[in-house]
Amino acid sequence: MSKAKRTDTQSPAQHVADNHDLIRVHGARVNNLKDVSIEIPKRRLTVFTGVSGSGKSSLVFGTIAAESQRLINETYSTFVQGFMPTTARPEVDVLDGLTTAIIVDQQRMGSDPRSTVGTATDANAMLRILFSRLGTPHIGSPSAYAFNVASVRASGAITVERGARKTVKATFNRTGGMCPRCEGRGSVSDIDLTQLYDDSKSIAEGAFTIPGWKSDNVWTVGVYAQSGFLDPDKPIRRFTKKEMQDFLYREPTKVKVNGVNLTYEGLIPKIQKSFLSKDREAMQPHIREFVDRAVTFTTCPECDGTRLSEAARSSKIKRVSIADACAMEIRDLAEWIRGLNEPSVAPLLTALQQTLDSFVEIGLGYLALDRASGTLSGGEAQRVKMIRHLGSSLTDVTYVFDEPTIGLHPHDIQRMNDLLLRLRDKGNTVLVVEHKPETIAIADHVVDLGPGAGTAGGTVCFEGSVDGLRAGGTITGRHFDDRASLKETVRKATGALEVRGATTHNLRDVDVDIPLGVLTVITGVAGSGKSSLVHGSLPQQAGVTGESVISVDQSPIRGSRRSNPATYTGLLDPIRKAFAKVNGVKPALFSANSEGACPNCNGAGVIYTDLAMMAGVATVCEECEGKRFQASVLEYHLGGRDISEVLAMSVAEAEEFFGAGEASTPAAHKILDRLVDVGLGYLSLGQPLTTLSGGERQRLKLATHLGNKAGDRLVYVLDEPTTGLHLADVEQLLGLLDRLVDSGKSVIVVEHHQAVMAHADWIIDLGPGAGHDGGRIVFEGTPADLVADRSTLTAEHLAAYVGA
Repeated sequence: MSKAKRTDTQSPAQHVADNHDLIRVHGARVNNLKDVSIEIPKRRLTVFTGVSGSGKSSLVFGTIAAESQRLINETYSTFVQGFMPTTARPEVDVLDGLTTAIIVDQQRMGSDPRSTVGTATDANAMLRILFSRLGTPHIGSPSAYAFNVASVRASGAITVERGARKTVKATFNRTGGMCPRCEGRGSVSDIDLTQLYDDSKSIAEGAFTIPGWKSDNVWTVGVYAQSGFLDPDKPIRRFTKKEMQDFLYREPTKVKVNGVNLTYEGLIPKIQKSFLSKDREAMQPHIREFVDRAVTFTTCPECDGTRLSEAARSSKIKRVSIADACAMEIRDLAEWIRGLNEPSVAPLLTALQQTLDSFVEIGLGYLALDRASGTLSGGEAQRVKMIRHLGSSLTDVTYVFDEPTIGLHPHDIQRMNDLLLRLRDKGNTVLVVEHKPETIAIADHVVDLGPGAGTAGGTVCFEGSVDGLRAGGTITGRHFDDRASLKETVRKATGALEVRGATTHNLRDVDVDIPLGVLTVITGVAGSGKSSLVHGSLPQQAGVTGESVISVDQSPIRGSRRSNPATYTGLLDPIRKAFAKVNGVKPALFSANSEGACPNCNGAGVIYTDLAMMAGVATVCEECEGKRFQASVLEYHLGGRDISEVLAMSVAEAEEFFGAGEASTPAAHKILDRLVDVGLGYLSLGQPLTTLSGGERQRLKLATHLGNKAGDRLVYVLDEPTTGLHLADVEQLLGLLDRLVDSGKSVIVVEHHQAVMAHADWIIDLGPGAGHDGGRIVFEGTPADLVADRSTLTAEHLAAYVGA
């Protein structure tokens, strides 16, 4: 093949189209941004730094990425736009030079039980096609191998109204791969009846052991006692077969109780509706404990947890079924696919091979395709989302990453850095919000926001190179080279949680003693078994020895845009009571969800107008001017402030306000103290929970648990508490962990940050690798012993960090 020769020897003058090499932002005012104007170079790696709450995400995600996606959505027809989420234009004067933005954030994947790593990445779709072509015996189309598709058979007549009306006989068959017993979930739930009632007692004697079911409650116990279907004076164990059927399973039936029409329903469906249909996180603690006791989830006995029908499991390629393939670690599955040589499906094998190799390359080779996507950590979910972009031929795209090093061991951060650089080198613009110095160090351009958080942030403090940042004098620059040192003396354990024979996920019959009364850090590369040990084995052992385990993770806090730190922590209660007491009115007036709400916007502060396929409009309520309360409520004051002004305060301001003077409220001050303790002093009391990052959510949960009165038998388990923390805030976190331990609590931290490792009293290192190469204890001892030992990957990185 001949190539055309270039005859010009001199490079032509720069074309006018090549002038657009900057993304220009002018006058950005999203959230706390204060008229930010900035120019970001295209086809370069730009890292955005700054303390938590300084405005990084508001600039990168809320302004640049949001506007790019909004403009792309506007290129679709109005019909298509009607099916897409709609967003309003960010509050910014000028946004110029934008390219298509692809967002790779930390949002965990949906917790739908039928969502797996395979379904989330299209790997399952390709496997299903492969088995429908090569599997023997042949059982049908790709849907016959899909656990999300049920088998359907139907027959009947249909009338087609087109021209002459015509009635035709029709039959319909579809073969799906869903296990009929568990409906593709892999597990079945069962209710433990012994937790619902004491069958040696009668209903009249108080047989029910369900929280809130008191004998004088006509809606619960009364319906069963006076329904006429049961003998309320007979012990439940002596019920006849019909009585037992009515008691447990009867369909809803109208009955008269004390002259009132009520609905009688079997106990099991009633419990399922009243308890199991609700979000577990939103339940009160004693209700949650009851549900955890009463409901058991067991592996489906029919499909053995594979989610697939018997027919789907019977079809095999080289003695491997699709269930076997999905259960393999992805790196092993990649090798198996590589060994298949079938020209008829060669393009499919190539595409599947590339997808599986991308998993291995990004450090997720230890996962299996049948792993439920809801069980992935924020970091794992983020990297799974990266899979589809790694082999992409697109260039001149803006990739936006939210702390891509989350959940990564120092050993894995270098691999992530290489991926970011590779995306840039293909001609893309890479924007990264990050705190880790290892990733900031590879930036072509750094933008540091601050100087503080919340209202004290929102301005650009520095723009330039990494060396310039180091010398720039900003809070990030000053702390860039901070290194924690090993402790000279460590605390002595007061006891131990003895874990024996742990086999959760990839753990290999692990025996380990986790010391109590000290700060224990559990480390190891991603996928080595840390979470399996802490969340799978620790709670059972703690239950045996009488310790109360409080697990604080980064999972989303359920709630609407009306939920905020004041409502979640219980802070609003003492504030409302204080307002009510001073003004001699009801506390309910000071709730925007109750009597005090503005009637025009129902306490939301804004009026939402849905414009179908166009961006919905949120306009500030004209009646309350966004304050959410009736005008009459705002006339009541405490310490010179009305309730809307109090909710607009930052935590740090409110701590001072409620600490002394007329507004002094000890109960509120105590909660605010805890919020400041965990580094959330910059949050405003009324900020919607939906706007918080994973790290902020975790610290908010920790603040609520700090008030727990369970005494010294309390074990705090924290899952990567440094997530989202600026270098300057890590020191404050270490101080908080020290205070917890010094007050008699035991603290167990799953962590990759070397500063936390160096500060530990005891380290348990898992590995040596991930998946089936991990699951073993490779070191137990003090941080100093680990550094001296140098036998594990963690030891090497910790030694380099402390300069040993």
